[in-house]
Amino acid sequence: MNASQNPPAPDETAPAPGSRRPGGRTARTRAAVRDAVLTGLTEHGYPALTVEYVAEHSGVHKTTLYRRWGSVEGMLADALALAGEDRWEAPDTGSLGGDLRALAREVVDSFADPARAAAPTAFVAAAFQSREAADSLRAFYEERFRRCESVVDRAVARGEAPAGTDAGAVVRAVSAPLFLRLFVTREPVDTALADQAARTVLAAVRAGAFGREEERADTAAGPAV
Repeated sequence: MNASQNPPAPDETAPAPGSRRPGGRTARTRAAVRDAVLTGLTEHGYPALTVEYVAEHSGVHKTTLYRRWGSVEGMLADALALAGEDRWEAPDTGSLGGDLRALAREVVDSFADPARAAAPTAFVAAAFQSREAADSLRAFYEERFRRCESVVDRAVARGEAPAGTDAGAVVRAVSAPLFLRLFVTREPVDTALADQAARTVLAAVRAGAFGREEERADTAAGPAV
């Protein structure tokens, strides 16, 4: 999920990001299993998700499911892997402040619609109950954050951010207060809060708060004698 993009919901009228389906029987089978997994998570939660449920709702025989995915956890992992195969790129508004604001607002937009938010919320819940689900979700977001690092790289090149700014830390910091409210304190989020998060991170970047650890240590130590 760039820093803001979440695992997509089951297909409705148009393919969601990550749901592009190349031709071929294998691709169609994989997509059908993915949709059944997401539907099961959304409607019943991880504890009720079974191979039997996926087989019934995907039209794929249990033997095939066990042979290819091995378990429900394997299907969860593949559903997230498929979601991460889209072509989403980080915003490029021409300024670091604009890019950070766009990223933060995507988080809010993604969770403003309960139907759209149901699947990613279910994935997060599953990650608290399954080590495999947690590993898969972590890998998904690591890829999303990696794509977002270009926002900071461009800012450094433009002179908007200090050289050596930790891009990964910056893009995580933009989403962090929003995800805290969404998944921990269960508070509402809105555009104003997204903009506040972006402004806070931008100020911290300019102040050098996101310098890499070794560079901060060198600065604290002072000049060599």
